[in-house]
Amino acid sequence: MLAAAGGRLAAYHERLARLVGVDSGSGHVDGLRQVADLVQTWCLEAGMAVEREPVADPSGRPLGDVLIGRRRGRGRRRILLAGHLDTVFPPGTAAARPFRVQDGRAYGPGVSDDKGGVLAGLAAVEVLVALDREEYGELVLVCTPDEEIGSTGSRPLLRTLGSVADVALCLECARDNGDLVSARKGVADLEVTLRGRAAHAGIEPERGANALLAAARLTVALDALNGRWPGVTVNVGHLASGDRPNVVPDRARMLVDLRAWHTREYEAALAEIRRLVAEPQVSGVRAEVAVHAPTPPWEPGPAGQRLTELAAKVGAGLGVPVSHTATGGCADANLLAEAGAAVLDGLGPVGGADHSPSEWLDLDSVVPRTALLAGLIDEVSRADRD
Repeated sequence: MLAAAGGRLAAYHERLARLVGVDSGSGHVDGLRQVADLVQTWCLEAGMAVEREPVADPSGRPLGDVLIGRRRGRGRRRILLAGHLDTVFPPGTAAARPFRVQDGRAYGPGVSDDKGGVLAGLAAVEVLVALDREEYGELVLVCTPDEEIGSTGSRPLLRTLGSVADVALCLECARDNGDLVSARKGVADLEVTLRGRAAHAGIEPERGANALLAAARLTVALDALNGRWPGVTVNVGHLASGDRPNVVPDRARMLVDLRAWHTREYEAALAEIRRLVAEPQVSGVRAEVAVHAPTPPWEPGPAGQRLTELAAKVGAGLGVPVSHTATGGCADANLLAEAGAAVLDGLGPVGGADHSPSEWLDLDSVVPRTALLAGLIDEVSRADRD
């Protein structure tokens, strides 16, 4: 496995430079289709059948294509490899901050999250083909264009793929200390709209209903939810209202982030937020909340524990230490777990500083982590169905 992964390293470097050199921020459809074209070419070269499915957000705005590569094996287990093609960076970032290598690390937009992970998944497929270790029934590589915005268009397809997969191995890169990811918090993005009544702040303020004041009071009430349930966090990350000091503002808008480790607490916190929004904070101000892209917690369970044990077994054989952790960030792994698949994440190379100008990928980790992923696919393929 290590030797075969090493034989793919030069191609991995070349592909990584090409992918990172194309802007593919969420919603930048032209760039997303360019990177999908590149990955499609490499999947076909690896002997995979390729499908492309255009997806759109709930309003109908195009988000790009989901790419699905499939390869049949000799066995019966269906193994899903899941990664994403989009980044958080706007057009122009690839030119302003181009791909570079320094002191054994690669830098550039999306180098770790998740272009390096997608390419590790593809390299693992190539390793297994080269070694004739195709004991799976079907190996499916899915690459979405909208993970960074909650997979709003890809969700139905991910749930379908997850419902028929025996195992989902997710290609987000390993944590910066090398940990795999065995659980993720659930997340809900909440938009609160408050409507009051405008008035002159000096002549007749009593005729107004201050939406900004209501939003401020609601912010304090929401912040007080932190600590009510273990591991639940509520963050008001944006509040906008008014534009003149002499006008009682009649509108306000809040964006709120809710996260929780467990479904019970997640649902309880969401219900409490709805109650607080419905409760009048200022007479004459009405508020309503919209929940965007709710993503349930991915909680650890027996099937996931078995996967971490298998990964540790494979790692021991390769001389690659394997540890794992839970993380507060959510990903497509949450949706695949909700669909019923056994899930393990963080199976790309080691990387860090995601979503920042300092994002990096440890190039020395590419070969051992590719071998670990290929070995885990092989081990799962041979295991008895849970």
